[in-house]
Amino acid sequence: MGAADDSRAGVSLTNLDQPLFDGAGATKRDLVDYLDAVCDRILPELRDRPLSVLRVRPGQEPFMQKNLPKYTPDWVRRTEVWAEASHRRISYALCDDRRTLLWFANQRAVEYHPTLAPAGQAERPNHLVLDLDPPEGDAFDAVVRVALLVRQALADAGLTGAVKTSGAKGVHVVVPVDPATTAEEAAAATRALAARTERLDPAAATTAFIVADRGGRVFVDSTRAYGATVVSAYSPRIRPGATVSYPVGWTDLESASPADFTVRTVPALLGDRDPWAEALPAPQRLPADLVEQGRTIPVARVQAMHEGKRRARARREAG
Repeated sequence: MGAADDSRAGVSLTNLDQPLFDGAGATKRDLVDYLDAVCDRILPELRDRPLSVLRVRPGQEPFMQKNLPKYTPDWVRRTEVWAEASHRRISYALCDDRRTLLWFANQRAVEYHPTLAPAGQAERPNHLVLDLDPPEGDAFDAVVRVALLVRQALADAGLTGAVKTSGAKGVHVVVPVDPATTAEEAAAATRALAARTERLDPAAATTAFIVADRGGRVFVDSTRAYGATVVSAYSPRIRPGATVSYPVGWTDLESASPADFTVRTVPALLGDRDPWAEALPAPQRLPADLVEQGRTIPVARVQAMHEGKRRARARREAG
């Protein structure tokens, strides 16, 4: 092997000194070293879940990989899922061990997006997610304010959640749910919590799916449900500085900066701890009134599609 090659856990690692991507400030070796260092923390988030990864090759735009390529080693576990949109079966990886994680790292898989439910149990999500997306510009302070509103909405419903940076400009609030919870119940509760958050401060938070309707407010995204994925805690992101989706305690959120958490800084910040495992509350039963409220709220993406068609029709009729 050359100076830029290596081998770990039986995986040949190549071209390690290549830049990871433009603006990363990191090499492929940094990615491999980082994922190896956080292996014991990230694998519990990925294990047994159909995995989509965002890869980046030199000189190319990043691309999302769901279906495993033909050259995938036989020892990579996989699960087949029917994709209604493309009317085909997709062979997803199950990233269950260090060897598989390192193989993905060598494929320049930077981002790790597992499903909310384990393989073969799409109707039984382990958690629900509220994804907070800031308006244009550097508005993390605004996101923090709305995250605290989500925390209040959860508390009002008798629930608790954990919060992490998305690794981009937003945050994810994650609520572990009782194993008996169905995907429909989790989706309904997510919509209800988003609506309750918006009602706490409509000037700061919005559930408007259409960007033009958000008016500079933080978008409380309630559409992470059913077959959706969310970037894993500890996953790197294809963002300037190679930032990481990192757990932040509620009391530390206001002083946090997403740029502080990168593939270079996180291993030292972690030490021997797993702050995400520490922060996640035990699975909780969703209150019946919360689920019932959510069932009365239209799915944001579907509502936006109908509204978009209505507006287009109005424009045509107006000439």
